[in-house]
Amino acid sequence: MEIIIAGGGVGGLAVARVLLAAGHQVRVYEQAPAWRTGGAALSIFSNGTAVLHDLGISLDGVGARIDRIDSLTARGRLRAGANIAHAAERYGFETRTVSRGLLLERLADGLPDGLIHYAKTCETVTQDDDRVTMTFTDGSTATGDILIGADGHHSAVRRRLWGDGAVQPATFGTWQGLSPIDIDLTHSHRSLMITGREGACGLMPAGGGLLQWWFDVRWSPTDERPAAPLTELRRRFGGWASPVPEVLAAASEDDLDFFGHHWNKVRRVWGEGRITLVGDAAHTMPPTLGQGANQTLEDAWVLGRLLADDGGDPAVRLRSYEEARYPRISLVSRMARRNPANWRIPPLIGRLLPETSYTNMLARYSNRLTAAAV
Repeated sequence: MEIIIAGGGVGGLAVARVLLAAGHQVRVYEQAPAWRTGGAALSIFSNGTAVLHDLGISLDGVGARIDRIDSLTARGRLRAGANIAHAAERYGFETRTVSRGLLLERLADGLPDGLIHYAKTCETVTQDDDRVTMTFTDGSTATGDILIGADGHHSAVRRRLWGDGAVQPATFGTWQGLSPIDIDLTHSHRSLMITGREGACGLMPAGGGLLQWWFDVRWSPTDERPAAPLTELRRRFGGWASPVPEVLAAASEDDLDFFGHHWNKVRRVWGEGRITLVGDAAHTMPPTLGQGANQTLEDAWVLGRLLADDGGDPAVRLRSYEEARYPRISLVSRMARRNPANWRIPPLIGRLLPETSYTNMLARYSNRLTAAAV
């Protein structure tokens, strides 16, 4: 089949790889004017690294392995701990933090030259019984047997299917950075989630002496941005226990980025005819479970299995993909909306939770780790 993909990010490249391997003709259309190398770091849990393995991609030599995630109070007291290495032992795939740019490089490695067409912003989408066509703002068009919308939170393909207003603001927003911060945690295999009245802070080693750090604060789209956001973060969080003050002291405004959390209710059927969606285009959610990129990779893996050959009605197979993904992604989305990373669980209760509970939760999140369910 001839398959066109809107979006050249994690989802678009992962789908392109899996469909090229199945022998399909693939073209990717990206609205950015050129290859994007920036971005903060992503948590790739066992389900994500398993999919990458199936795509022939190794994260060896990049990022940092994560063996533990500990939740602390603002005073530094342990709320709860998660033994992430246990999931690696059970499933055979570790958890790593890796920058978005490096992950995209690994996904793009080996793809045919000219596969990605840049500066292509989708304006309209039309389809008939046999073909689907994207029209771009420059007046050009692309036509294929199937269209996969992997164009993110602001997806033009989703707007064509669902209309406007499907994605709504959530409760929090995140200030984040990826910086060379020389503290012990940066060189460890441990991540911290710290919560208090002022908000939440996450700290995660990202390899190469880099630390991925973020602060979650209450947010509304009508809020004015502070004139000096790092100064405001230091005022709000500077009295928290170590290593938060050290991170804030070493951080720079140049490293700082902000995004508001958004969410849409996952639909049982999110495509139509010869069109479907993957990643944030189908299931925008807050980052509080760290599953955004992982669920995008899960989408690509399931879609690839169901489009592994040219047989059968494409529309039927796309609906089968959505049906297979719905129970997993709807659970992840609902949980992420509750902002679990910002919960202030009392330490006496938190320490009653088994440190290996995340291993079982991953199975509930994943089609790949429970392949018989597909």
